[in-house]
Amino acid sequence: MKNYPNPFIVERADPYITRGADGYYYFTASYPAVGDAEHGYDRIILRRSETVAGLSSAEEKTVWLAHKTGIMARHIWAPEIHFIGNKWYIFFAAGDSDGIWNIRPYVLGCLGADPYNDPWTEKGKVQSSEGDNVSFNSFSLDMTYFEHIGKHYLIWAEIIGDSSLFMAEINPEEPWKLISKPVLLTRPEYDWEKVNHRVNEGASVLKTKDKVYVFFSASGTGAEYCMGRLSADTNADLMKAESWKKLPEPVLQTSDLTGEAGPGHNSFVTDEDGNLLLVYHARPESHLKGECGTYCSESLYDPCRHARIKKVRFDEKGVPILK
Repeated sequence: MKNYPNPFIVERADPYITRGADGYYYFTASYPAVGDAEHGYDRIILRRSETVAGLSSAEEKTVWLAHKTGIMARHIWAPEIHFIGNKWYIFFAAGDSDGIWNIRPYVLGCLGADPYNDPWTEKGKVQSSEGDNVSFNSFSLDMTYFEHIGKHYLIWAEIIGDSSLFMAEINPEEPWKLISKPVLLTRPEYDWEKVNHRVNEGASVLKTKDKVYVFFSASGTGAEYCMGRLSADTNADLMKAESWKKLPEPVLQTSDLTGEAGPGHNSFVTDEDGNLLLVYHARPESHLKGECGTYCSESLYDPCRHARIKKVRFDEKGVPILK
């Protein structure tokens, strides 16, 4: 496998890469804020390349800017670009100018077939299904999408007590609308999910022959950030909570890495050579000592979270290994 630079792209947290039917790889991530919420987290960017490696140096284009005031004006976080029902969409989280922590999930839709060059339009906030009076009433973010056996799903994190992961079905014709009530997938239970903050967030789905995996991030966003894993049998009813099993220990944490701290908020992509890659962010080890050069005591406003890439291995039973 080719060696990808580490870091892969500096100061780009919550990295997401996908490959389109046009053959291009697309990259998006949180555009950082420095010092406070007024200095960044204000746009959605895209890169594209015919190879994964090419994304590292590809031209970066701003495809959407935050509103000056009102909703979608602050904390533009964790965008993901997905091709659903033959159309491109971007899911992202945002706060508003009157309440920067009023974080909710929103959707953009591309008006053409070329997400890098064609304009985007706002579809608005993700809508709950009829009779669901709970979803998106509180801090909610990190929305991801996947399809499995003809059904289409969204997973997101929402603070209902703790920051927990929920999943619901959608119609791919209107992927900003839920068509079912959500199921709770996981909430913070173990010590490693509760460091500084009680958090499960940043879900990412990986499917194999026998399993559907949901990888997620836990704890605060500093060096304590780490990754956990849920799994369900491929033929299980994914909308039943009992179909999902959570590992009692993290699958990737600072102690598993050299020169890096706080791995998390990942995605998966297969490169042009057929290698399955883990795309994630982590801080340089120097952050642990406050020496990363941009250090901020509030880790959300320290931009030294860098996008990185690791090859995914599989054990003899076909289980993905991230370490």
